[in-house]
Amino acid sequence: MGGLLILVALVLSTLLWADLSNLYVWAVLLVTFSFGLLGFMDDYLKVTKRTSAGISGRMKLVVQFLVAGSAVFFLMRLQAPPLTGAVAIPFVKGALIQLGWGFLLFGALAIVGSSNAVNLTDGLDGLAIVPVMIAAGTFLLISYLVGNIRFADYLQINYVPGTGELAILLGALIGASLGFLWFNAPPAMVFMGDTGSLALGGVLGATAVAVKHELVLVIVGGLFVMESRFRHGASGLIQDHRTPCVSHGAYPSSFRAARLARADHRDPFLIISVILALVGLSTLKLR
Repeated sequence: MGGLLILVALVLSTLLWADLSNLYVWAVLLVTFSFGLLGFMDDYLKVTKRTSAGISGRMKLVVQFLVAGSAVFFLMRLQAPPLTGAVAIPFVKGALIQLGWGFLLFGALAIVGSSNAVNLTDGLDGLAIVPVMIAAGTFLLISYLVGNIRFADYLQINYVPGTGELAILLGALIGASLGFLWFNAPPAMVFMGDTGSLALGGVLGATAVAVKHELVLVIVGGLFVMESRFRHGASGLIQDHRTPCVSHGAYPSSFRAARLARADHRDPFLIISVILALVGLSTLKLR
């Protein structure tokens, strides 16, 4: 299972190289492990039952919101006023919208939305993992700058002490994803499944909440947003297309047809992903 391999490499590398006294690292790891476990259970049910019906969508959302809400509450306790419960507005210097305890719902929506958007994008060979790596690289730089008081002061962005350590976690994610991509590039031999896609999307969402760049995530992860809209608007032909750790012959013909129909869109999607990442990074300076 490709997603499980990504998670093992990500978690072990983070535990080896990150400062384990940093609570931001543990908050993001909590979301990563919990979402990965949820995805693994879903994948396991699909494989053992040989059906696309795993854990119900409602149950998934309940578990995701419970985990995400707990992580957001923990992150709010770590952050000092005026950042606690506030949403930063991109391109506007020092602009914060105070949501108070309403930020619990907002932050949870950011994490759960990111997780499910990546999950919906997964399926086409290399389509999901490369944009995830691009987004992770973008937030690696953002988290380092936000966590460094000198750079944060120079760029006039909100300084969040301790978030610089998340750069190590995101670097581990990129490294693990590169190893996975070697076998996931067309023709794919392994697939992420829900184990990988839910967890990686959760990492991006939790990091965005930690560094107070939730709205920038909407820009950087715009590809996932567009793909989610496409998936909801598409016919049932390409729904429930992920069946991890099985040979190509085990995939239904509808899945193979859907992959062929979307194959021509892979390269433009990657170009869009890079452009959106650059736009997201421009928010650091254009104020």
